[in-house]
Amino acid sequence: VQLVESGGGLVQAGGSLTLSCAASGSTFSINAMGWYRQAPGKQRELVAPITSGGGSTNYADSVKGRFTISRDNAKNTMYLQMNSLKPEDTAVYYCNAVASRRGYEYTYWGQGTQVTVSS
Repeated sequence: VQLVESGGGLVQAGGSLTLSCAASGSTFSINAMGWYRQAPGKQRELVAPITSGGGSTNYADSVKGRFTISRDNAKNTMYLQMNSLKPEDTAVYYCNAVASRRGYEYTYWGQGTQVTVSS
C-alpha cells in the first residue's frame, strides 16, 4: 500500500484547507485509516481516525467541530476538511492506513504534507 498526501499549504488563521490522501497498491486490504500530525518539537498525534466503511469517525479534542474526516473507497482516497484553522494547527500532517493480510496487520504512512497557519 502506498499513500500520497496533498493539499497542504500556508493559510491565515480562520481559513480552510482540505487534505487528500490517495491510496494505491493493495487497497482492498485496508481497514482503518486516519490523519496524524506532528508539530516541531512535539510527538506525532492522532487527529482523526475513520473506519473502513467510513461509518465511524473520531476526533482529537483540539479539532472537534472544526475538522471533518471522510473517505471515498471508490476513489481510494481519504480527506480531511479543516476549517477555522488556528496557528496551533501548524504541523506536518500524515496519512495512516492499517491493512490486514493473511492474519497479519500492516501499518502504512504517507510522506506528510506541511500545513502552516499564520496569525
